[in-house]
Amino acid sequence: MMSKHNRIVMKISIYIVLGVCFLIQSVAAAADDKSAAEKALKSRLNATIAVLRNNDGDLQVKKNKIDAIMMPIFDFSLMAKLSLGKKYWPQLHSEHKEKFTELFTILMKRSYREKLTRYTDEKITYDSPIQIKKKIRIQTYLISKDEKTSILYKLYKHRDEWKVYDIEIEGVSIIRSYRSQFYHILKTDTVDDLLVKLEKSVNG
Repeated sequence: MMSKHNRIVMKISIYIVLGVCFLIQSVAAAADDKSAAEKALKSRLNATIAVLRNNDGDLQVKKNKIDAIMMPIFDFSLMAKLSLGKKYWPQLHSEHKEKFTELFTILMKRSYREKLTRYTDEKITYDSPIQIKKKIRIQTYLISKDEKTSILYKLYKHRDEWKVYDIEIEGVSIIRSYRSQFYHILKTDTVDDLLVKLEKSVNG
């Protein structure tokens, strides 16, 4: 019969083995996540660069192609929600949320597209992906003859797909920047006023 001491030693050994196995699985899963997120982003960015380098098509054709390539990786609904934050998003009723998300998405697409189409002869370099909890950050650099632009993509996993929920351009978060603007407006104005201003920006 196994002594009490031996039983304790065996339990400790089992816990150690299980702990090591769990750690190995966690490290492997993290590596898989980083690899998958990097692959999802790189494939789209490389295709976008190929479009920008093509001097044959006109600018609007390029913009349309970039939209088709890049926009599906962005979670604009989440980005709209984050831009208002916990302070204001819960206060919006469903119609306001829908309208705000629609206008915010148009602004985001336009802003991102315009930043990319300024470049004509560039390349992208990448730092190794960084995982913070369940989210991945991928630092990229858009390099042209005259300048080097730092663009950090922040991604999370949504239904087995990696989606961008924020971008930092030269260290400035798009979400934080919009949130600051929206908070400034909502300190004195209503949500309807904010929507009117967004509508003007979209149609301006």
